Amino acid sequence: MAPLESVPNFSEGRDRATIDALGAALERWVRVLDLHVDADHNRCVFTVVGDEGELVDGLVAAVAVAVDRIKLAGHDGVHPRIGAADVVPIVPVVPEDLDRARAVVPELGRRIGELGVPVFVYDPPARGPAFYRRGGLAELERRLNVGELVSDFGPRHVHPTAGAVICGARRPLVAFNVNLRGTLTVAKEIAAVVREAGGGFSGVRALGLDLAGQGLVQVSMNIEDWQAAPPYLVVERIAAEAELRGAEVVGSELIGLLPAGVVAQGGADALRIPGFDESRILEARIAASS
Repeated sequence: MAPLESVPNFSEGRDRATIDALGAALERWVRVLDLHVDADHNRCVFTVVGDEGELVDGLVAAVAVAVDRIKLAGHDGVHPRIGAADVVPIVPVVPEDLDRARAVVPELGRRIGELGVPVFVYDPPARGPAFYRRGGLAELERRLNVGELVSDFGPRHVHPTAGAVICGARRPLVAFNVNLRGTLTVAKEIAAVVREAGGGFSGVRALGLDLAGQGLVQVSMNIEDWQAAPPYLVVERIAAEAELRGAEVVGSELIGLLPAGVVAQGGADALRIPGFDESRILEARIAASS
C-alpha cells in the first residue's frame, strides 16, 4: 500500500531553532522528504509521508510545537496566512487513495482542535485555503464572531497567539513560484492573467508578491490541476507577459516535490528551476526514503 503524503505549512521562515523543532517533531513519526524555507514569505513547508496513524501523530506533534513557539502578533511575511500552522493537507500519492486521505481528516482535525486551535476543513476549489485567509486573521475572527463561519473542530474562536488551522484532503498539486526582475505592479498583473479567476489557466491560483530580501518580485502559484495546466506552459506564458511589460524571468522555485508526470509533460529545463534533478521528484524521493 502506498503511503499518504502531507505538506504542512508553518508560519516561520527565519528562526532556525523553531524550524528544527518542527522537523524533529515530524521525524519521530513520519519520513520527512523535503523542507522548503523562505524568509520573505516567513514560511516553511515540509513534505512528509507515512501511513494514516503515523501522519496524524506526526502532524499533531508538529502543530503543538507551532502553537507553542510561533506567535502571529508581529509576524510579517508576504504570503497570506491565518495560523502558526497555517494549512495541513493530506494528499494521496496515487489517485485511487483520495478516499483514504479524506478518512484521515476527522481524526486529524479533532486532535488539532484539542490543542485549543480552531480547525477549518477545506474543500477545494470552492473552499480552498484562500477562502479562509481572505482578509487575514482579523477578518477570520470577525467572520467567526458574527456566525458567518463556524470551525469544524476545536474552539469557536481564534487562538490568541496561534490563530487557526486549515486542513483537508486534496489531490496532488504543484506549488510553484516564478521570480522576476521587475516591479510589483507587473507581478500582480501577470498573476491576474495566468490565474483561473482572471480567465487564465484552469486550477491556477496566483498572487504577485514582493521579495524585498532578494530585490525581485514573484508570481506565486498553486497549480491545482497540473494535467489541465502543465506548469511548463504556465512558465512560458509568464515569460511572454513579462517581456511585454519590460520585465524578465530570472528563475523558478519549487515548493516541495514534483510529481513525475509534470516532468514528463515538458521536461525539467522548461520549468527554469535551477539545479533541478531527480531528487526533486516525489516518487523518486519516496523510493529512496524506503
